[in-house]
Amino acid sequence: MVRDYNNRHALEQKLRSAPTSPAADHLMVGHWRTMATVLARAGREETVREAIAAQSDLPMRFSAPGEWLVVSEVEAPSGLVRWLEELCDGGAYVVDQSDGRVVFRIAGPNVRSILVKGIGLDLHPSAFTVGGSTNALCGHIPVNLARTDEDTFELIVPRSYAVSLFDDLMKMGRAFDLTAAFSD
Repeated sequence: MVRDYNNRHALEQKLRSAPTSPAADHLMVGHWRTMATVLARAGREETVREAIAAQSDLPMRFSAPGEWLVVSEVEAPSGLVRWLEELCDGGAYVVDQSDGRVVFRIAGPNVRSILVKGIGLDLHPSAFTVGGSTNALCGHIPVNLARTDEDTFELIVPRSYAVSLFDDLMKMGRAFDLTAAFSD
């Protein structure tokens, strides 16, 4: 028996009838993003961190000591893995995470008020600066949270939690008329 499996985004059903014009507070879901986990070998953590940080088009998200999540909007998965392996020069293990994670980008003037309903972190600009990232819980869901701009945050979540996180974020943003759609 031959089976044909279609690769569908985890939120295809939820975002099928998304609004055409975003509200002031808007949740964008990365349709397909390339990302990889980089785990530095013992003693090579600083060398690996510096090598990747020197690349302005490879945003790093802290995951754990000596471990980062690297996201790319332009590289294919195999290209990103190859590029990271070359940059790290044998100093790290690189694993493609593209099919296993979903990227949420939430932006707007009320983004902190929305996120504090589910995330127990101080999101004030002086405490959580642009470029900062950490692992956190949004309700009961594990996320990697990063502040990417003044009023923009990214949440990276395992694919199996994407629908639950989407539903939670939409409930958290209901008072602010949060809209959602796939990003380009």
